[in-house]
Amino acid sequence: MLGIQPSNRMPVRSAPSLKTLLAIRQALLACIVDCDTTASERLRHKIGHTQTPQELWMLRNDAYQLIAQRHNQTVAAERINELIEHFEGWVDPKQLVRIG
Repeated sequence: MLGIQPSNRMPVRSAPSLKTLLAIRQALLACIVDCDTTASERLRHKIGHTQTPQELWMLRNDAYQLIAQRHNQTVAAERINELIEHFEGWVDPKQLVRIG
């Protein structure tokens, strides 16, 4: 008989507090603070209107693109990778992959 091995991963929580959601939003906004294009303003608007950590996590690619255009891919990867800790427990651990 095959046994199911317990996971050491933290389960994904379903509903963050407003304080938690605001903290995640602030972290994402902070990583694009020096981006000042029309696209960055649109992204700030999207970030401000998200309702879940999962939606915020999906915006990280847009943030990466803005940062890479403003600086370079290395800086963009560093900033996006620093966000991972804010999403732990809120996004499926398989999605929390560092940019190499």
